[in-house]
Amino acid sequence: MPAKKTATPDFETAMKELEEIVENMENDQLTLDESLKQFERGVELSRICQTNLKKAEQRVEQLVKKHGEMVIEPFDSHQNESQDDD
Repeated sequence: MPAKKTATPDFETAMKELEEIVENMENDQLTLDESLKQFERGVELSRICQTNLKKAEQRVEQLVKKHGEMVIEPFDSHQNESQDDD
């Protein structure tokens, strides 16, 4: 019976499933066919995670603005604390 198509998982769910796939593949208990299916699912989950991270990055970029221009700055809590003193 074919697997049911499920909704796209959120980032955390996709990462957890991806970690489980890696663990299963490292255990060498899968047949070649199972390994290929797991690999395909892993690629799909990896793309989902990359897409979610890109969306989050874009949201952060939209929030970080200076004088009407987009400025992308790395987050460094120590640097931000010293700048607050200025």
